[in-house]
Amino acid sequence: MPVAQLNARTVDLARYAERLNPEGILYNCTAFGEGIEQAARTPELPVLKPNEAMFDEAFNYGDNLAMIYTFPPSVGGMEKEFYEAAELRGSKAKLHSVFAQGAMDALKDSDASSHNNIVASVAKGIDNFDAILLAQFSTAQAAPVVRNTIDTPVLTGPESAINKMKSSIIT
Repeated sequence: MPVAQLNARTVDLARYAERLNPEGILYNCTAFGEGIEQAARTPELPVLKPNEAMFDEAFNYGDNLAMIYTFPPSVGGMEKEFYEAAELRGSKAKLHSVFAQGAMDALKDSDASSHNNIVASVAKGIDNFDAILLAQFSTAQAAPVVRNTIDTPVLTGPESAINKMKSSIIT
């Protein structure tokens, strides 16, 4: 599907959602970034990209950040968004991305426990970072296991987005 058509559909989805009177809109796929930005320009309610809030929160922890990802095609776009967000905030933060080999395959096999343990094992091998970000929304389910494995703060897109959305809605 051409990018312009995908962006138009993303905006149409936001307009449809607005007619349902939500308090906010949260997209959960990084592939829709440009369309989400277009959708966010007009409504009177908060519209968030999947990792926007997680990146914002991460900058509060420091400039040396790690991100665990499980789906290789997504990492390039996420890193691009991260550095764009850092630049907008005047942050000099650096992101070190680490692949959790086999984690996505475990999820595809309906083995969430193995997925979570693989992500936690990768996190255990990451040292000297201010925070660790779990890249995909699907990876967020590993957060409790990861937090029980390491002392470094662990951030997820869904948790950060919910907190940001709540603070945007409460006035």
